[in-house]
Amino acid sequence: MTRTTADVTFLRGYNQALVMAVGRTARTFERSTVVAATGLTPQAVSKVIARLTADGLIRPAGVRRPGIGKPAVVYELVPDSRYAIGAHVARRTLRLVLVDLAGVVRHSTVSPLPEDFTPEQLLDALSAGIDAITADTAPRSRLTGVGLGMIGPLDHANGLVRDAHGLRHWHDVPLRALAEARLGLPVHLDKDVTAGITAEAWRQGAAFGDAALIMVESGIGGGFWLGGAAHRGAHTNAGEFGHTVVALDGPGCVCGRHGCLEVVHLRATEAGDIARAARVLAIGVVNLLQTLDLAHVVLAGADLLRHAEVYRAAVEQAVRTDVQRTDWLAPTVTLSSLGADVIAAGAAMQVLDQLYGIPDLTLGTPPTTVRQHRPTGDYRGAASV
Repeated sequence: MTRTTADVTFLRGYNQALVMAVGRTARTFERSTVVAATGLTPQAVSKVIARLTADGLIRPAGVRRPGIGKPAVVYELVPDSRYAIGAHVARRTLRLVLVDLAGVVRHSTVSPLPEDFTPEQLLDALSAGIDAITADTAPRSRLTGVGLGMIGPLDHANGLVRDAHGLRHWHDVPLRALAEARLGLPVHLDKDVTAGITAEAWRQGAAFGDAALIMVESGIGGGFWLGGAAHRGAHTNAGEFGHTVVALDGPGCVCGRHGCLEVVHLRATEAGDIARAARVLAIGVVNLLQTLDLAHVVLAGADLLRHAEVYRAAVEQAVRTDVQRTDWLAPTVTLSSLGADVIAAGAAMQVLDQLYGIPDLTLGTPPTTVRQHRPTGDYRGAASV
């Protein structure tokens, strides 16, 4: 492919993603809505709308008749025209969800994983679960791909699980390539917490701001949404929040260090002292706020949600009392809007973003701002979908 052809292909996919973003944001829209939101020319918008209509991604939803001029065709997204499956791989369980083009969870299931499971055992469980979903709920022909939210440390850029904490068989495992070969579908691999914060950003929209998702489930992690995009770090391994030290003489951790937030929290939960466990987590959250100055903290994870109000209250109390000048520095503290599905749903949304990106586009955004934004996903093949 020549450079010119590649540029045209990218531009076509990017313009399509802009129009899809309007469809995801507005219940109904017309050509002028897209022009105003994206800065694309009316001619370009008409071509994109024609392609998307032909592909069944959007459909006419009536006509608006202005007082003067020609009637305008109104369009709407077709949510069930495409799906993605998201997987949350935890140390004990595999959760699978089916997410439609509008980001709605249509199906959710959770199954146990063998203790200290191997890559082959995970692939077996993934294959069986996806076969069941596509047989009972959604045609495989409408499935765009599979997103995996996995325990770290993890190399998102190269699709490798480097050394999953607490799992012996996961040293430099090329999970993305293995899963694509086994499933016969495109696969997106990311940190579990990064997938989770992506889901919250989809739900909250462009006003979400800088935020963190704190997950407590067989460990502790943090996913970050900074500057309108998921933050993965220089080596795509950001999120090891549980392995920040809070007690220099503390107990040994699975990561090899001593006194990590995760192990200090674990000792409290093993002793049945949930109030202390929540306070330990809250101290870690305040440390994070002092470092990153976040606007939102989202609490998630199956272990946390079992005692949701205890944790939420502890973090809110710490934010009010341990952060100076809370009159202007205090963030909002909420529980995940998707509950236990947040990681799997976010992994599915990341797949949809690869083809239908621009998650932070807002109606009325100045075109110069939109043009500077780049999709969060990889646009390989986006123009042909």
